[in-house]
Amino acid sequence: MQLTAMPKKFARMTKTKKISLGMVAAGAAVMAGTVVSAPAASAATPAQSGGNVDAWINQSLKIMREKGIPGTYEGIRKNLMRESSGNPNAINNWDSNAAKGIPSKGLLQVIDPTFKTYHVSGTSTNIYDPVANITAACNYAAHRYGSIDNVNSAY
Repeated sequence: MQLTAMPKKFARMTKTKKISLGMVAAGAAVMAGTVVSAPAASAATPAQSGGNVDAWINQSLKIMREKGIPGTYEGIRKNLMRESSGNPNAINNWDSNAAKGIPSKGLLQVIDPTFKTYHVSGTSTNIYDPVANITAACNYAAHRYGSIDNVNSAY
């Protein structure tokens, strides 16, 4: 909606208040289970929200151990639940990355360039694939922060 079409009171709001209001609306959409234009996860993994979070984490941990990527179940789950509430089809269409045309996607809210750079061989190239998303995000976190266990907010 353009500013000119908005009520005068909203048009006088500061940019910060508008962003906060947008974040509240985005949060409400997530709570309502709305996912915008996200393709389904690969057929190899169920796409329902929270469906197999434990299995996805454990599969990723197995691959991570084989590839020498640090991380624990607790660190992955904490970040995954904060970022997507366990929805492998989650997509963020409102933050600064989305404004640049590269929204964060999947369980650990990874942008396409980061997923491509830190993709782990042997996993799907589909960013919405839960195991591929977790493993790539953990690989990124390992390079940037030492481990996904060291990530305590958006990263």
